[in-house]
Amino acid sequence: MKLQKNTQLALYSVLEFAARPGELVPAVEVAVKYGESAHHLAKVLSDLARAGIVESVRGVGGGYRFVANARRLTLLDVVRVFEDLESDPAPAGAGTTPAERALRQVLAEIDQTTGATLGSITVATMLRMAQSA
Repeated sequence: MKLQKNTQLALYSVLEFAARPGELVPAVEVAVKYGESAHHLAKVLSDLARAGIVESVRGVGGGYRFVANARRLTLLDVVRVFEDLESDPAPAGAGTTPAERALRQVLAEIDQTTGATLGSITVATMLRMAQSA
């Protein structure tokens, strides 16, 4: 599974905010850290806010804060905000030969394994991993 740039940026942002619980973190700080424009990041953060994962506070001293439960929110929960995991990536007419069908089956199994792995890793687990790395 290859994640879109927005999805990766969302995961980085969630981890940045969750690492500083209760603190308002300016979006520009995260944008600079990950080499992204603040305008692009604002769109990603807007989606995360609509999903109830972060909260936006406007004005002087404003920023974003993590509002989800880090022990319950999984990486898959964040990925699902940005990725359509139910779509079939095979082009029309694919699967007509035995080799195509077999490859399609293997790729589907890889996607299922990836989804299960992302669904088993919480934000809290990722924070512990990041601190020990």
